[in-house]
Amino acid sequence: MSAHHHVQSPATTRDDDADLARWDDDGAPPAQPRSSPDAWLRVGAELGDRLVDLSGRQDLLVTCRPGTRSGAPAAFFPTLGEVEFDARLFAPLQPHEIHPRIVGDEERYPAAWGVFVHEAAHAAHSVWTQPAGADPRVVEAALLLEESRVEGAHLITRPTDRTYLRTSARTLVMPDIAHPTLQGIEHAAGVAALILGRRDVGILDAGETRAVADLCEKVLGADLLATLTRIWTAAHQCADHDATTMLAHAQKWCDALDTAAPALPVPDNLTDLLSGAVGVVMDSTAATDAADLAAQDTAINAMAAQSKAQAQDRAQRAGQRRKAAATAKSVFNKRGTTVTPDGNPVTGTRRPTAAEQSAAARLSRALRAAAYRERTEERTTSPTPPGRLNMRAALARDAQRAAGSVPTAEPFTHTRRRNSPTPPLRVGIAVDVSASMRAACAPVASAAWIVARAAALTDPDSLTATIAYDKHLTALTRPTHRAPERVTTFAANGRHHNLGDAIDALDHGLELSRPGAGRLLVIVTDARYRSDETAQALTRVKQLTTAGCAVLQLTLTATSHHLPGTTLLHLPQPSSAPAAIAKAATDAIRRTR
Repeated sequence: MSAHHHVQSPATTRDDDADLARWDDDGAPPAQPRSSPDAWLRVGAELGDRLVDLSGRQDLLVTCRPGTRSGAPAAFFPTLGEVEFDARLFAPLQPHEIHPRIVGDEERYPAAWGVFVHEAAHAAHSVWTQPAGADPRVVEAALLLEESRVEGAHLITRPTDRTYLRTSARTLVMPDIAHPTLQGIEHAAGVAALILGRRDVGILDAGETRAVADLCEKVLGADLLATLTRIWTAAHQCADHDATTMLAHAQKWCDALDTAAPALPVPDNLTDLLSGAVGVVMDSTAATDAADLAAQDTAINAMAAQSKAQAQDRAQRAGQRRKAAATAKSVFNKRGTTVTPDGNPVTGTRRPTAAEQSAAARLSRALRAAAYRERTEERTTSPTPPGRLNMRAALARDAQRAAGSVPTAEPFTHTRRRNSPTPPLRVGIAVDVSASMRAACAPVASAAWIVARAAALTDPDSLTATIAYDKHLTALTRPTHRAPERVTTFAANGRHHNLGDAIDALDHGLELSRPGAGRLLVIVTDARYRSDETAQALTRVKQLTTAGCAVLQLTLTATSHHLPGTTLLHLPQPSSAPAAIAKAATDAIRRTR
């Protein structure tokens, strides 16, 4: 195998050829930027900057030009502190298109970057020097073992470079296979060291290298291959500066080949067989890398699509919140008018009856009872006062101290009692005032006043609001902390339904989507809507239920439809609506934690 990665002395630099000038108007295709050796100086300087991160060394120079002095794609000169790099590895990119200083730019030329990473691994870990008078054949074997050793050492500190090292194997190994410097059994052993050695350090997978493993076992024999495997595995554990140990492994390598080679037949077409097996390995790695890249691109595209969908969803929600705020401001305005005054269903106001006042008082007491929370107790122990003394723990502490151990018993117990905050109530009522809901007008008007009155008497932070909706929205009660004095009456003569906007207004005005309160939305409707009206309402209902708000639908006729996501309650007697709403509000505040 070639040892071009450890040329110890520089060769004479070739003269750089000047580029040919061409006319701009000679009818030929547009002139491309020149790719002279001078144009690659910047690329080499930027590669040198990145080499500091890859190798941890700041004393190295990178030269980049078309062709190299060593004839290899790239080479590391330990004595000169130089890495030379063949600019043709970047083909078809031109120097003005290459910017290695930008992290991530290497993804556009993975093959070239893989070779550069390999040389960086040599620069970081091939720091041992051969002693004077060393056997050249042993040194060549040590350099052969060094190929996979440095990549394995580099992979420990930079595991993300594995993809590039796999790519570099296709660029560096194949030329050595097609034009070997070793022959016969030593050639097969060198291929095993380059391919199977990379397998054992985790660069290549076992399944990918099966073709080379099977061929080398046939040519070298199972015993010799096992011996060579033990040698390169031991070399992988060698320290970077330990030249003595590396040369010792190389000597064992040469001895094993000298001992076994005379008894092993050499196939006439061994080079072709090895080239074919290595080609299968490289094709397999290329297919695996392509599949991994495709899977990565799929995952990136999926994440991008998900991120885009989330951004669109956030924008849609923000737009919906702005629209809800505008709707709530229009509905709950100080003048008490509707969004479109020409559709006002309000018929007037009246004084509450004695029964309604009594119902509001009962509901207020029920809400206070449901909102009451027991005080929480938190018990802590400590080795010192304050607190109640536990004699058993005190005796245990004395015993621990007498035994010479560190006392761990804590004999004092302190109980801290804290009052739990009483959750407020948020109740929104949306009543359908289309012509089919005339029977609900009187009981819902009564229920709205009862709930608003009881909430105001229960907790100053409690809020309720009632909206009558058909095509338009009208506030019957508003989210204020003051108890209403009179009952607002209304009629049901409208057309169409705008439940979606009604829910938005109640949600924004009462903060039904925000935790920390007993939250309830009551929808009094037969749900005989058009498909678009139903879809808008269901979207809002789902958002509220997801946020933890209870949603109750009250119906008065057997022909009513159920809005999915709501708790359906059928009331054959419209007069029972106030009691049903009061019970739902009590349950909502009782469930609040």
